[in-house]
Amino acid sequence: MAHTAREVLDSAEFRRLVERRWVISLALTAVLFVAYYGFILLVATNKPLLATRLGETITLGIPLGVGVIVVSWVLTAGYVMWANKRYDPEVRRLRDQIR
Repeated sequence: MAHTAREVLDSAEFRRLVERRWVISLALTAVLFVAYYGFILLVATNKPLLATRLGETITLGIPLGVGVIVVSWVLTAGYVMWANKRYDPEVRRLRDQIR
């Protein structure tokens, strides 16, 4: 059944899709925010902890910093996988309803 663009934009399905995207985006942003600013706060408030040696040349701060970068990659990959599997097909389905 074909709908006008306005009908699709006003539909509950479209609103749910937009809401889901916002929830996912805000959750991933919050996780990244906590990881990044948590690391920055740790640098600012507990330098001796980050200076703890894990080996002859590596300190705890290095793997924690790398961890922040890896977390950002994982979050990005998770979002891309979610978008490809769930979001994009739903957008296509709604777009195909427009006459």
